[in-house]
Amino acid sequence: MSNEELVFAVSTVWVVVAAVLVIFMQAGFAFLEAGLTRMKNVGHVAAKNVLIFALASIVYYVVGFGMAFGDGGNGFVGGSGFAPSTDELLQIGRAPFSWFSEIPAAAAYLFQVAFAGVSLAIVWGAMAERTKLWVYFAFGIAFTLIYSLVSHWIWSPDGWLFARGMQDFAGSTVVHYQGALAGLAGALLLGPRLGRFGADGRSHPIPGHNMAFTTLGVIILWFGWFGFNAGSTLSVQFGGLGFFAYVALNTNLGAAAGVVGAVVTSWAVMRKPDLSMMLNGAIAGLVAITAACAFVEPWAAIVIGLGAGAIVVFGSIAVERVRIDDPVGAIAAHGLAGVWGTLALGFLTAPSLAERLGTGSGGLLYTGSASQLGTQALGLLAVGAFTFGASFLVLWAMKATFGIRTDAEAESAGLDVSEHGMWGYPELFSPVPGGYGTEGSPTVNGGWRPTPVPEAG
Repeated sequence: MSNEELVFAVSTVWVVVAAVLVIFMQAGFAFLEAGLTRMKNVGHVAAKNVLIFALASIVYYVVGFGMAFGDGGNGFVGGSGFAPSTDELLQIGRAPFSWFSEIPAAAAYLFQVAFAGVSLAIVWGAMAERTKLWVYFAFGIAFTLIYSLVSHWIWSPDGWLFARGMQDFAGSTVVHYQGALAGLAGALLLGPRLGRFGADGRSHPIPGHNMAFTTLGVIILWFGWFGFNAGSTLSVQFGGLGFFAYVALNTNLGAAAGVVGAVVTSWAVMRKPDLSMMLNGAIAGLVAITAACAFVEPWAAIVIGLGAGAIVVFGSIAVERVRIDDPVGAIAAHGLAGVWGTLALGFLTAPSLAERLGTGSGGLLYTGSASQLGTQALGLLAVGAFTFGASFLVLWAMKATFGIRTDAEAESAGLDVSEHGMWGYPELFSPVPGGYGTEGSPTVNGGWRPTPVPEAG
Protein backbone atom coordinates (compact mmCIF):
# COMPACT_ATOMS: atom_id res chain seq x y z
CA MET A 1 0.00 0.00 0.00
CA SER A 2 1.41 3.38 -1.01
CA ASN A 3 1.36 6.41 1.28
CA GLU A 4 -1.41 7.92 -0.83
CA GLU A 5 -3.52 4.77 -0.54
CA LEU A 6 -2.93 4.72 3.21
CA VAL A 7 -4.22 8.29 3.51
CA PHE A 8 -7.28 7.33 1.45
CA ALA A 9 -7.95 4.35 3.73
CA VAL A 10 -7.55 6.32 6.97
CA SER A 11 -9.66 9.21 5.65
CA THR A 12 -12.41 6.81 4.64
CA VAL A 13 -12.49 5.24 8.11
CA TRP A 14 -12.58 8.70 9.69
CA VAL A 15 -15.43 9.95 7.52
CA VAL A 16 -17.53 6.81 8.02
CA VAL A 17 -17.05 7.03 11.80
CA ALA A 18 -17.99 10.72 11.68
CA ALA A 19 -21.08 9.88 9.60
CA VAL A 20 -22.17 7.32 12.18
CA LEU A 21 -21.82 9.96 14.91
CA VAL A 22 -24.02 12.33 12.91
CA ILE A 23 -26.61 9.62 12.30
CA PHE A 24 -26.63 8.96 16.05
CA MET A 25 -27.75 12.57 16.47
CA GLN A 26 -31.20 11.37 15.37
CA ALA A 27 -31.40 9.67 18.77
CA GLY A 28 -30.51 13.00 20.36
CA PHE A 29 -33.29 14.77 18.50
CA ALA A 30 -35.73 12.03 19.49
CA PHE A 31 -34.98 12.43 23.20
CA LEU A 32 -34.84 16.23 23.00
CA GLU A 33 -38.18 16.54 21.25
CA ALA A 34 -39.88 13.81 23.28
CA GLY A 35 -38.81 15.47 26.50
CA LEU A 36 -40.08 18.89 25.44
CA THR A 37 -43.49 17.58 24.33
CA ARG A 38 -46.30 15.83 26.18
CA MET A 39 -46.65 12.18 27.09
CA LYS A 40 -49.51 11.62 24.67
CA ASN A 41 -47.26 12.45 21.70
CA VAL A 42 -44.04 10.66 22.61
CA GLY A 43 -44.60 7.67 20.33
CA HIS A 44 -45.36 10.00 17.44
CA VAL A 45 -42.14 11.94 18.01
CA ALA A 46 -40.14 8.72 18.09
CA ALA A 47 -41.76 7.43 14.90
CA LYS A 48 -41.09 10.71 13.13
CA ASN A 49 -37.35 10.58 13.80
CA VAL A 50 -37.04 7.09 12.37
CA LEU A 51 -39.28 7.82 9.38
CA ILE A 52 -37.60 11.03 8.26
CA PHE A 53 -34.12 9.56 8.17
CA ALA A 54 -35.38 6.57 6.21
CA LEU A 55 -37.03 8.88 3.67
CA ALA A 56 -34.02 11.18 3.41
CA SER A 57 -31.68 8.23 2.85
CA ILE A 58 -33.61 6.98 -0.17
CA VAL A 59 -34.43 10.36 -1.74
CA TYR A 60 -30.87 11.60 -1.29
CA TYR A 61 -29.46 8.48 -2.97
CA VAL A 62 -31.82 8.66 -5.93
CA VAL A 63 -31.59 12.37 -6.66
CA GLY A 64 -30.31 14.57 -3.81
CA PHE A 65 -26.64 13.57 -3.84
CA GLY A 66 -26.40 14.26 -7.57
CA MET A 67 -28.19 17.60 -7.19
CA ALA A 68 -25.77 18.62 -4.44
CA PHE A 69 -22.40 17.33 -5.68
CA GLY A 70 -22.78 15.80 -9.13
CA ASP A 71 -20.34 16.99 -11.79
CA GLY A 72 -21.45 18.79 -14.94
CA GLY A 73 -24.05 21.04 -13.42
CA ASN A 74 -24.15 24.79 -13.00
CA GLY A 75 -24.07 27.27 -10.16
CA PHE A 76 -27.51 26.23 -8.95
CA VAL A 77 -27.72 22.44 -9.27
CA GLY A 78 -25.51 19.43 -9.91
CA GLY A 79 -25.85 17.64 -13.23
CA SER A 80 -24.96 13.95 -12.72
CA GLY A 81 -24.63 11.14 -10.21
CA PHE A 82 -28.32 10.37 -9.82
CA ALA A 83 -28.97 6.89 -8.36
CA PRO A 84 -25.20 6.22 -8.66
CA SER A 85 -23.95 2.79 -9.61
CA THR A 86 -21.55 0.62 -7.63
CA ASP A 87 -18.58 1.66 -9.77
CA GLU A 88 -19.42 5.35 -9.34
CA LEU A 89 -19.71 5.00 -5.58
CA LEU A 90 -16.37 3.22 -5.20
CA GLN A 91 -14.31 5.72 -7.17
CA ILE A 92 -12.17 8.40 -5.54
CA GLY A 93 -11.84 11.83 -7.12
CA ARG A 94 -13.56 10.85 -10.37
CA ALA A 95 -16.82 11.69 -12.12
CA PRO A 96 -19.60 11.98 -11.26
CA PHE A 97 -18.35 13.02 -7.78
CA SER A 98 -14.85 14.29 -8.47
CA TRP A 99 -15.07 16.86 -5.64
CA PHE A 100 -14.41 14.06 -3.12
CA SER A 101 -10.71 13.56 -3.80
CA GLU A 102 -9.63 11.53 -0.75
CA ILE A 103 -12.61 9.29 0.02
CA PRO A 104 -14.86 7.11 -2.15
CA ALA A 105 -18.18 8.60 -3.14
CA ALA A 106 -19.96 6.00 -1.01
CA ALA A 107 -18.37 7.46 2.14
CA ALA A 108 -19.25 10.96 0.96
CA TYR A 109 -22.89 9.93 0.41
CA LEU A 110 -23.13 8.44 3.90
CA PHE A 111 -21.76 11.59 5.49
CA GLN A 112 -23.85 14.01 3.44
CA VAL A 113 -27.13 12.12 3.84
CA ALA A 114 -26.64 12.24 7.60
CA PHE A 115 -26.59 16.04 7.31
CA ALA A 116 -29.77 16.03 5.23
CA GLY A 117 -31.44 13.94 7.93
CA VAL A 118 -30.41 16.39 10.65
CA SER A 119 -31.80 19.38 8.74
CA LEU A 120 -35.08 17.54 8.22
CA ALA A 121 -35.25 16.64 11.93
CA ILE A 122 -35.06 20.34 12.80
CA VAL A 123 -38.12 21.11 10.66
CA TRP A 124 -40.47 18.93 12.64
CA GLY A 125 -39.48 20.27 16.05
CA ALA A 126 -41.26 23.54 15.31
CA MET A 127 -44.29 21.63 13.98
CA ALA A 128 -44.57 19.11 16.80
CA GLU A 129 -47.78 17.84 18.44
CA ARG A 130 -50.22 18.90 15.70
CA THR A 131 -48.98 17.66 12.31
CA LYS A 132 -50.49 14.74 10.39
CA LEU A 133 -48.17 11.80 9.78
CA TRP A 134 -48.57 11.86 5.99
CA VAL A 135 -47.03 15.34 5.92
CA TYR A 136 -43.73 13.81 7.02
CA PHE A 137 -43.72 11.69 3.87
CA ALA A 138 -44.67 14.41 1.40
CA PHE A 139 -42.77 17.34 2.81
CA GLY A 140 -39.84 15.13 3.79
CA ILE A 141 -39.29 14.40 0.09
CA ALA A 142 -39.75 18.04 -0.94
CA PHE A 143 -37.44 19.42 1.73
CA THR A 144 -34.67 16.93 0.93
CA LEU A 145 -34.64 18.38 -2.59
CA ILE A 146 -34.69 21.97 -1.28
CA TYR A 147 -31.81 21.13 1.05
CA SER A 148 -29.81 19.51 -1.75
CA LEU A 149 -30.06 22.60 -3.96
CA VAL A 150 -28.77 24.92 -1.25
CA SER A 151 -25.96 22.59 -0.24
CA HIS A 152 -24.84 22.70 -3.89
CA TRP A 153 -24.75 26.49 -3.83
CA ILE A 154 -22.45 26.65 -0.80
CA TRP A 155 -20.49 23.38 -0.68
CA SER A 156 -20.04 22.27 -4.29
CA PRO A 157 -17.10 23.80 -6.21
CA ASP A 158 -19.63 24.60 -8.94
CA GLY A 159 -21.96 26.44 -6.56
CA TRP A 160 -22.47 30.17 -7.02
CA LEU A 161 -22.03 31.01 -3.32
CA PHE A 162 -18.98 28.75 -3.12
CA ALA A 163 -17.46 30.74 -5.98
CA ARG A 164 -18.07 33.96 -4.05
CA GLY A 165 -16.19 32.57 -1.05
CA MET A 166 -19.06 32.08 1.39
CA GLN A 167 -17.82 30.43 4.57
CA ASP A 168 -20.03 27.78 6.16
CA PHE A 169 -17.74 24.96 7.14
CA ALA A 170 -20.28 22.45 8.47
CA GLY A 171 -23.68 24.00 7.95
CA SER A 172 -24.93 26.80 10.22
CA THR A 173 -26.69 28.03 7.08
CA VAL A 174 -26.99 24.89 4.96
CA VAL A 175 -28.31 22.58 7.69
CA HIS A 176 -29.61 24.59 10.64
CA TYR A 177 -30.85 27.86 9.18
CA GLN A 178 -32.63 25.95 6.41
CA GLY A 179 -34.28 23.53 8.83
CA ALA A 180 -35.46 26.38 11.06
CA LEU A 181 -36.88 28.34 8.10
CA ALA A 182 -38.92 25.37 6.92
CA GLY A 183 -40.06 24.79 10.49
CA LEU A 184 -41.10 28.44 10.74
CA ALA A 185 -43.15 28.12 7.54
CA GLY A 186 -44.86 25.06 8.98
CA ALA A 187 -45.52 26.65 12.36
CA LEU A 188 -47.13 29.68 10.71
CA LEU A 189 -49.40 27.55 8.51
CA LEU A 190 -50.32 25.13 11.30
CA GLY A 191 -51.03 27.72 13.93
CA PRO A 192 -50.42 27.16 17.66
CA ARG A 193 -51.37 24.07 19.62
CA LEU A 194 -54.78 24.05 21.30
CA GLY A 195 -54.68 26.22 24.39
CA ARG A 196 -51.19 27.59 23.74
CA PHE A 197 -52.41 31.20 23.48
CA GLY A 198 -55.57 32.60 25.02
CA ALA A 199 -58.17 34.76 23.30
CA ASP A 200 -56.75 37.69 25.23
CA GLY A 201 -53.36 37.12 23.62
CA ARG A 202 -51.74 35.80 26.77
CA SER A 203 -49.33 32.89 26.53
CA HIS A 204 -50.12 29.63 28.30
CA PRO A 205 -46.94 27.55 28.52
CA ILE A 206 -47.21 23.84 27.74
CA PRO A 207 -44.24 22.31 29.56
CA GLY A 208 -42.50 19.22 28.29
CA HIS A 209 -43.04 16.02 30.20
CA ASN A 210 -39.47 14.88 30.88
CA MET A 211 -36.50 17.21 31.24
CA ALA A 212 -34.20 14.26 31.89
CA PHE A 213 -34.99 13.04 28.35
CA THR A 214 -34.28 16.53 27.04
CA THR A 215 -30.94 16.66 28.85
CA LEU A 216 -29.95 13.26 27.53
CA GLY A 217 -30.90 14.37 24.02
CA VAL A 218 -28.71 17.47 24.24
CA ILE A 219 -25.74 15.45 25.52
CA ILE A 220 -26.14 12.99 22.64
CA LEU A 221 -26.30 15.88 20.18
CA TRP A 222 -23.19 17.46 21.71
CA PHE A 223 -21.39 14.12 21.34
CA GLY A 224 -22.54 13.63 17.76
CA TRP A 225 -21.58 17.18 16.83
CA PHE A 226 -17.90 16.24 16.90
CA GLY A 227 -18.63 14.05 13.90
CA PHE A 228 -20.76 16.80 12.40
CA ASN A 229 -18.09 19.51 12.50
CA ALA A 230 -14.76 17.70 12.65
CA GLY A 231 -15.93 15.15 10.07
CA SER A 232 -16.60 17.97 7.62
CA THR A 233 -12.90 18.01 6.86
CA LEU A 234 -13.75 14.89 4.78
CA SER A 235 -10.11 13.86 5.18
CA VAL A 236 -7.51 13.42 7.90
CA GLN A 237 -5.29 16.00 6.21
CA PHE A 238 -7.59 18.71 4.91
CA GLY A 239 -6.32 21.98 6.36
CA GLY A 240 -3.19 20.16 7.52
CA LEU A 241 -2.64 16.73 9.02
CA GLY A 242 -4.90 16.37 12.04
CA PHE A 243 -6.61 19.73 11.50
CA PHE A 244 -9.92 18.06 12.38
CA ALA A 245 -8.78 18.03 16.03
CA TYR A 246 -8.63 21.83 15.99
CA VAL A 247 -12.15 21.90 14.57
CA ALA A 248 -13.31 19.61 17.38
CA LEU A 249 -11.73 21.87 20.01
CA ASN A 250 -13.53 24.95 18.71
CA THR A 251 -16.77 22.97 18.56
CA ASN A 252 -16.53 22.12 22.23
CA LEU A 253 -15.68 25.68 23.23
CA GLY A 254 -18.65 27.03 21.27
CA ALA A 255 -21.05 24.61 22.96
CA ALA A 256 -19.69 25.29 26.44
CA ALA A 257 -19.90 29.05 25.94
CA GLY A 258 -23.45 28.65 24.66
CA VAL A 259 -24.47 27.04 27.94
CA VAL A 260 -22.84 29.81 29.98
CA GLY A 261 -24.32 32.55 27.82
CA ALA A 262 -27.84 31.11 28.13
CA VAL A 263 -27.59 30.58 31.89
CA VAL A 264 -26.36 34.10 32.55
CA THR A 265 -28.94 35.65 30.23
CA SER A 266 -31.90 33.65 31.56
CA TRP A 267 -30.82 34.41 35.12
CA ALA A 268 -30.73 38.13 34.33
CA VAL A 269 -33.91 38.27 32.25
CA MET A 270 -36.11 35.56 33.80
CA ARG A 271 -34.64 35.69 37.32
CA LYS A 272 -34.02 31.94 37.18
CA PRO A 273 -31.34 29.80 35.46
CA ASP A 274 -33.97 28.00 33.40
CA LEU A 275 -32.94 24.43 32.49
CA SER A 276 -34.63 24.43 29.09
CA MET A 277 -32.81 27.65 28.19
CA MET A 278 -29.54 26.16 29.41
CA LEU A 279 -30.00 23.13 27.18
CA ASN A 280 -31.05 25.20 24.18
CA GLY A 281 -27.99 27.36 24.90
CA ALA A 282 -25.81 24.33 24.26
CA ILE A 283 -27.63 23.66 20.99
CA ALA A 284 -27.42 27.32 19.96
CA GLY A 285 -23.69 27.42 20.71
CA LEU A 286 -23.15 24.29 18.64
CA VAL A 287 -25.25 25.67 15.78
CA ALA A 288 -23.40 28.98 15.72
CA ILE A 289 -19.91 27.47 15.85
CA THR A 290 -20.80 25.00 13.08
CA ALA A 291 -20.07 27.54 10.33
CA ALA A 292 -17.05 28.99 12.10
CA CYS A 293 -15.32 26.00 13.70
CA ALA A 294 -12.51 25.85 11.12
CA PHE A 295 -12.18 29.57 10.45
CA VAL A 296 -11.78 31.18 13.87
CA GLU A 297 -9.37 31.20 16.78
CA PRO A 298 -10.42 29.59 20.10
CA TRP A 299 -11.17 32.91 21.81
CA ALA A 300 -13.52 33.76 18.94
CA ALA A 301 -15.27 30.39 19.33
CA ILE A 302 -16.04 31.37 22.92
CA VAL A 303 -17.38 34.77 21.83
CA ILE A 304 -19.59 33.12 19.21
CA GLY A 305 -20.93 30.62 21.76
CA LEU A 306 -21.65 33.29 24.37
CA GLY A 307 -23.53 35.33 21.79
CA ALA A 308 -25.55 32.32 20.71
CA GLY A 309 -26.52 31.55 24.31
CA ALA A 310 -27.89 35.06 24.77
CA ILE A 311 -29.62 35.02 21.39
CA VAL A 312 -31.52 31.80 22.11
CA VAL A 313 -33.01 33.27 25.30
CA PHE A 314 -34.11 36.55 23.75
CA GLY A 315 -35.10 34.77 20.54
CA SER A 316 -37.34 32.27 22.34
CA ILE A 317 -39.07 35.10 24.20
CA ALA A 318 -39.56 37.04 20.95
CA VAL A 319 -41.00 34.02 19.10
CA GLU A 320 -43.52 33.51 21.89
CA ARG A 321 -44.50 37.19 21.94
CA VAL A 322 -45.44 37.13 18.27
CA ARG A 323 -47.62 34.07 19.02
CA ILE A 324 -45.64 31.50 17.07
CA ASP A 325 -45.83 28.11 18.73
CA ASP A 326 -42.45 26.36 18.55
CA PRO A 327 -42.53 23.52 21.11
CA VAL A 328 -38.79 22.80 21.09
CA GLY A 329 -37.35 26.26 20.40
CA ALA A 330 -36.00 25.30 16.97
CA ILE A 331 -36.53 28.73 15.41
CA ALA A 332 -34.34 30.45 17.99
CA ALA A 333 -31.77 27.69 18.59
CA HIS A 334 -31.23 26.69 14.97
CA GLY A 335 -32.47 29.69 13.00
CA LEU A 336 -31.36 32.79 14.89
CA ALA A 337 -28.20 31.14 16.20
CA GLY A 338 -27.45 29.95 12.65
CA VAL A 339 -27.73 33.52 11.39
CA TRP A 340 -25.42 34.76 14.14
CA GLY A 341 -22.82 32.06 13.49
CA THR A 342 -22.81 32.77 9.77
CA LEU A 343 -22.54 36.54 10.15
CA ALA A 344 -19.92 36.28 12.91
CA LEU A 345 -17.47 34.97 10.33
CA GLY A 346 -17.67 38.32 8.58
CA PHE A 347 -16.03 39.80 11.68
CA LEU A 348 -13.99 36.98 13.22
CA THR A 349 -12.51 34.81 10.44
CA ALA A 350 -8.75 34.60 10.90
CA PRO A 351 -7.05 35.40 7.56
CA SER A 352 -4.50 32.60 8.03
CA LEU A 353 -7.28 30.02 8.44
CA ALA A 354 -9.23 31.34 5.44
CA GLU A 355 -6.06 30.98 3.40
CA ARG A 356 -5.35 27.51 4.80
CA LEU A 357 -8.82 26.35 3.77
CA GLY A 358 -8.89 28.25 0.49
CA THR A 359 -12.28 29.80 1.18
CA GLY A 360 -13.10 33.49 1.41
CA SER A 361 -11.03 36.06 3.28
CA GLY A 362 -10.38 37.39 6.75
CA GLY A 363 -13.04 39.10 8.81
CA LEU A 364 -13.55 42.78 9.48
CA LEU A 365 -11.80 42.65 12.85
CA TYR A 366 -8.57 41.48 11.23
CA THR A 367 -8.61 43.14 7.82
CA GLY A 368 -10.78 46.23 8.20
CA SER A 369 -12.71 45.05 5.15
CA ALA A 370 -16.43 44.20 5.16
CA SER A 371 -16.10 42.05 2.03
CA GLN A 372 -16.54 38.71 3.83
CA LEU A 373 -19.39 40.08 5.91
CA GLY A 374 -21.16 41.12 2.70
CA THR A 375 -20.74 37.64 1.24
CA GLN A 376 -22.12 36.02 4.39
CA ALA A 377 -25.12 38.36 4.42
CA LEU A 378 -25.81 37.72 0.73
CA GLY A 379 -25.79 33.98 1.35
CA LEU A 380 -28.22 34.29 4.26
CA LEU A 381 -30.61 36.44 2.23
CA ALA A 382 -30.55 34.13 -0.79
CA VAL A 383 -30.92 30.94 1.21
CA GLY A 384 -33.57 32.50 3.43
CA ALA A 385 -35.72 33.72 0.56
CA PHE A 386 -35.49 30.46 -1.36
CA THR A 387 -35.89 28.01 1.53
CA PHE A 388 -38.69 29.84 3.32
CA GLY A 389 -40.49 30.65 0.07
CA ALA A 390 -40.27 27.12 -1.34
CA SER A 391 -41.18 25.49 1.98
CA PHE A 392 -44.13 27.80 2.57
CA LEU A 393 -45.43 27.23 -0.95
CA VAL A 394 -45.22 23.43 -0.71
CA LEU A 395 -46.81 23.31 2.76
CA TRP A 396 -49.51 25.81 1.76
CA ALA A 397 -50.43 23.65 -1.24
CA MET A 398 -50.60 20.60 1.02
CA LYS A 399 -52.73 22.49 3.53
CA ALA A 400 -55.10 23.72 0.82
CA THR A 401 -55.60 20.26 -0.69
CA PHE A 402 -55.49 17.62 2.03
CA GLY A 403 -54.79 19.52 5.25
CA ILE A 404 -51.64 19.30 7.31
CA ARG A 405 -53.02 19.62 10.84
CA THR A 406 -54.80 16.96 12.85
CA ASP A 407 -58.34 17.74 13.94
CA ALA A 408 -59.01 19.08 17.42
CA GLU A 409 -60.26 15.74 18.77
CA ALA A 410 -57.17 13.88 17.60
CA GLU A 411 -54.86 16.59 18.92
CA SER A 412 -56.55 16.50 22.31
CA ALA A 413 -56.36 12.72 22.50
CA GLY A 414 -52.73 12.73 21.42
CA LEU A 415 -51.03 11.81 18.17
CA ASP A 416 -49.80 8.51 19.56
CA VAL A 417 -53.26 6.99 19.46
CA SER A 418 -54.80 9.09 16.67
CA GLU A 419 -51.95 8.60 14.18
CA HIS A 420 -50.44 5.28 15.28
CA GLY A 421 -53.12 3.47 17.25
CA MET A 422 -50.83 2.99 20.24
CA TRP A 423 -49.42 4.85 23.22
CA GLY A 424 -45.86 5.81 24.02
CA TYR A 425 -46.81 5.34 27.68
CA PRO A 426 -49.47 2.60 27.56
CA GLU A 427 -49.61 2.06 31.34
CA LEU A 428 -50.62 5.68 31.84
CA PHE A 429 -53.29 5.96 29.16
CA SER A 430 -54.76 2.50 28.56
CA PRO A 431 -56.04 -0.28 30.82
CA VAL A 432 -52.90 -2.41 31.02
CA PRO A 433 -52.94 -5.07 33.78
CA GLY A 434 -51.03 -3.62 36.70
CA GLY A 435 -50.97 -0.20 35.08
CA TYR A 436 -52.01 3.19 36.40
CA GLY A 437 -55.44 3.31 38.02
CA THR A 438 -55.53 -0.38 38.94
CA GLU A 439 -55.56 -1.55 42.52
CA GLY A 440 -52.27 -1.04 44.32
CA SER A 441 -50.84 1.14 41.60
CA PRO A 442 -50.46 4.88 40.93
CA THR A 443 -53.49 6.68 39.55
CA VAL A 444 -53.38 8.93 36.53
CA ASN A 445 -53.28 12.09 38.63
CA GLY A 446 -50.16 10.92 40.44
CA GLY A 447 -51.91 9.76 43.63
CA TRP A 448 -51.88 6.24 44.97
CA ARG A 449 -54.76 3.82 45.12
CA PRO A 450 -54.05 1.39 47.97
CA THR A 451 -54.92 -2.28 47.75
CA PRO A 452 -57.98 -2.96 49.95
CA VAL A 453 -57.19 -4.64 53.27
CA PRO A 454 -59.62 -7.44 54.34
CA GLU A 455 -61.61 -6.67 57.47
CA ALA A 456 -60.60 -8.54 60.61
CA GLY A 457 -62.80 -11.42 61.74
